Amino acid sequence: MLPSSTWLNSGDTTWQLTAATFVGLMSVPGLVVLYGGAMQKRWSINSMMLTFATFSVVLVVWVLWAFKMGFGHPWIGNGKGTSFFDMFIGKPGNVLTPAQEEGRANIPLLNGAMPNFRFPESSLVYFQFVFAAITPILALGSVLGRVNFKAWMPFVALWITVVYAVDAFLLWGGGWFAHKGAIDFSGGYVIHLSAGITGFVAAAVIGPRLQRDREIDAPNNVAMIAIGGGILWLGWNGFNGGDPYFAGNSASAAVLNTNLCTATSFLMWVAWDYLTGRKPSLIGGVNGCITGLVAITPAAGYVNGFGAIALGVIATTIVYLAMNYLSALPPFRNVDDTLGVIYTHGFAGFAGGLLTGIFCDPGMSVYDTSKGVPIGNPSGLLYTGSFTLLKWQLLAGLWVICWSGLCTFVLLKLVGLVIPLRMSQENMEIGDVAEHGHEVYPSDIPSLGFPNGIPGFTGTGEPATV
Repeated sequence: MLPSSTWLNSGDTTWQLTAATFVGLMSVPGLVVLYGGAMQKRWSINSMMLTFATFSVVLVVWVLWAFKMGFGHPWIGNGKGTSFFDMFIGKPGNVLTPAQEEGRANIPLLNGAMPNFRFPESSLVYFQFVFAAITPILALGSVLGRVNFKAWMPFVALWITVVYAVDAFLLWGGGWFAHKGAIDFSGGYVIHLSAGITGFVAAAVIGPRLQRDREIDAPNNVAMIAIGGGILWLGWNGFNGGDPYFAGNSASAAVLNTNLCTATSFLMWVAWDYLTGRKPSLIGGVNGCITGLVAITPAAGYVNGFGAIALGVIATTIVYLAMNYLSALPPFRNVDDTLGVIYTHGFAGFAGGLLTGIFCDPGMSVYDTSKGVPIGNPSGLLYTGSFTLLKWQLLAGLWVICWSGLCTFVLLKLVGLVIPLRMSQENMEIGDVAEHGHEVYPSDIPSLGFPNGIPGFTGTGEPATV
């Protein structure tokens, strides 16, 4: 076994793999159990199976071609920024074979968009994979309860290639928006805004759930929602803490800001419940937590603690009002977004990205270079009075909205030509047993054909007849 390269830092490598594992846990089991608990009993298995399948499909696509599309050399131009399409997407390629001097030498550091890595390229591949995987899993929350399992998997493979890889390159891989100064610390735009728009468009294209599912939209296990929400909260330490790409001051600041904004958002959601005459619910509280986590994601290493609190207050207010009042207006009332992803991820991600353009503190340090010199942040409107950063935050957000929405619509229509996007009416009536052959809370009585699963019992006091 060859010794480590001289430039490799074991602390940075350890933290990067640990952070990636935290992010992976947000999907499996975090969103697995959250979706499994939030859905009705007969859709619990289906929602968990779809989450596992999405996670698996993305990994295979990621290592075969998509990673290089998001974090490789420009496919069309030379990356010097002469035109938008010159810095639009990376050239596809696999990452399955050993590379000489694995690490920095094989990752183009376009326009200074990334630090000099002090860990192997494989660490970055896995770290960025768990980000890519959670994005369509979040979008999945909009179409649970009717999407065809067989259609969802090819759609995910196409979507990662056409939508996610493009947005990742444009904002993170040294592409056009990164070149122009737009910032997205950990994916408020690339992940959450994209997921919210994708889920909303998919819900519109696939159509609503059965009417009875919409009328009786009750979770089957609130404890699972709490567990999933808790895993998301703490897993987000890796989500935002891993993006400075080194174990140092920026990672620590990002983790603290993440938790501060989330706590503020939870309390703000409860406050709005009281102010509007509602009782604070656990599900509402989890929505508040997720809103804060999403809102701070594009800003985590760019704002100070006061900025993190401000993001929590402002973003939560926007999302709360949108979810409870804007949802009654078209087009939102006409689309069955099962778990309200457009609000907690779409609205929150866009708000967080724009607020980054306002609260970005130039005194915060984002990256340490190989020489140990901190690099200062861009300056937000609050500190300089300049709208330059906010302008590019707005333009980048609008791009993600338009690109994600348009491509999602086209890709779904293409998949629908081959595989029905919507599961059959018969299977929708039955649920998990029809789709997967078992249910989330199976009876321990062998004769499931009897009423209530108990031989000789009808629930009326009269013996059953068979």
